[in-house]
Amino acid sequence: MAAVQPLSAPAEQKLRTVVWILTVVVLGLVVNMRNPALHISLPEGMSLGFLPAVYSAINALVAVCLVLALVFIKQGNVSRHRAMITAAMILSILFLLLYVVYHLTSTETKFTGQGWVRPVYFFLLITHVVLAAVSFPFILLTYLAGWADRREAHRRMAKFVFPMWLYVAVTGPVVYLMLYVWFAS
Repeated sequence: MAAVQPLSAPAEQKLRTVVWILTVVVLGLVVNMRNPALHISLPEGMSLGFLPAVYSAINALVAVCLVLALVFIKQGNVSRHRAMITAAMILSILFLLLYVVYHLTSTETKFTGQGWVRPVYFFLLITHVVLAAVSFPFILLTYLAGWADRREAHRRMAKFVFPMWLYVAVTGPVVYLMLYVWFAS
């Protein structure tokens, strides 16, 4: 992988502005995707019911990339760390696109589990959603700091962003399994 060229301060500032605009747009879309006015009807007989399994598998791959990125940076292998984080970013973008497409075209699936598993599911779901929303801009800003070769800022942000991102990447597939596999009726 080629060496990263540091960004100029004005270029980095412009990208930070893009991060915050993108955050507002993405979070606005995610919050409003259950709005019936935004629902997209698929042609008769067409279903995207397979997408939750696909985007959950992608989220699991994000978790694998994140763990490998951590291993590589602990070994001092910056280029492999960068490759794994970039792969995690690309997979996360793909996840987000598929997640939004599914929720704009499909009806909501209700959790039917009963007993002790119900509060566990909702705890995981709520913490997953909240941390996904909170971490989104900071994941981008941490990536940007690394890309801009501001290593100290990157390290400082990664100390709190990395655990949130990993939690979101792991709990997403767990929530999927609980909703669609383990406790589906």
